[in-house]
Amino acid sequence: MTRSEALTASMEDYLEAIFHIVAEKGAARAKDISKRLKVNHSSVTGALQALASRNLVRYAPYEVTTLTPKGKALAEDVIRRHEILRTFFVKVLAVDPTLADQGACGMEHAVPRPILERLMEYIEFLDVCPRGGVKWIKGFGYYCDHGETEGSCERCIIACLDDVRNKAKKKGEGGMKTTLKDLKPGQKARILKIKGRGGAGKRIADMGFTPGTVVEVERVAPLGDPIDVKVKGYHLSLRKEEAAGISVEMQ
Repeated sequence: MTRSEALTASMEDYLEAIFHIVAEKGAARAKDISKRLKVNHSSVTGALQALASRNLVRYAPYEVTTLTPKGKALAEDVIRRHEILRTFFVKVLAVDPTLADQGACGMEHAVPRPILERLMEYIEFLDVCPRGGVKWIKGFGYYCDHGETEGSCERCIIACLDDVRNKAKKKGEGGMKTTLKDLKPGQKARILKIKGRGGAGKRIADMGFTPGTVVEVERVAPLGDPIDVKVKGYHLSLRKEEAAGISVEMQ
């Protein structure tokens, strides 16, 4: 997309809204978009016409609206930006989720990609670092609320070392290694190895599934296929057989 074709923040909001509505209902109507974005019908019409002229949506008056492949890709990018910012605010800064959503909405259009990717790397670092995770966030939250640390640094370091030793012991027992297919919703793991080769293996790698990356299972279909996961800020679906070929280590 050239500079003259660059989307405004408002246009990106429309793409994001249409994406979510289509995911819920199969297609988006003007009244659905108007309700979600809290704007009047004439504003929706003008925005859809502008997006259609850029080949981002399929739109005709009085008809349902859907995203073109180009529009879907851009919408997914906006959603990923929002998700990374929201996750950073909640997991790293211990911000209330509702306030984090509001902040992400305002910043998702302006944060340069290199900064966004660095934030994602920092979030992943906290997931794998023994001193990060829930305990670290809890300690920071306590500091923000009370202006002092909870306990001494010495006790914190001793507890951290104990956790590292316990994890090392479990690894030695082989009790923490499994496959992505066997994880339950809400569980996180670090990718160790991907067995798939050829086109299937390349597709998985292109989606962000690489050794060392943290992946979280969000939803498993009733029959176990597909499996919805989150990796590097993306929400993706894997077939059960693909997930079975990804060896992971529980976090």
